[in-house]
Amino acid sequence: MRYRTPIKGALGLGSAKDGVHHWWMQRLTAIALVPLVLWFSFSLISYAGADYEVVREWIASPLVAVLLVVLLASVFFHAQLGLQVVLEDYIHLEWLRIASIVLMKFATVLLALAGILAVLRIALGA
Repeated sequence: MRYRTPIKGALGLGSAKDGVHHWWMQRLTAIALVPLVLWFSFSLISYAGADYEVVREWIASPLVAVLLVVLLASVFFHAQLGLQVVLEDYIHLEWLRIASIVLMKFATVLLALAGILAVLRIALGA
């Protein structure tokens, strides 16, 4: 039994075959963020009141620098995925939806790169 109408088949309308990947990426980044955010939160608590040089030395540690870069990349990728869904659902004008998604993706990439660059500058001693 077929549930598609002949016109739908003729127009080629149907699954874009992208929603499942988007959904999985959002779930995987959420799972990755749980331990990363817990680690970062406990680290911030343990370094509360520490002076600038102590925190700078902590960030310069190779393991901490890598974890911070992964945290930043995951946070901004997860945010981009979630914001894209919101924009697709609530902006009905096609041109405005596309422009908003492009602008949002550009902003998240720019912010992620700025954060990662800051961590790398500290970690590499620049």
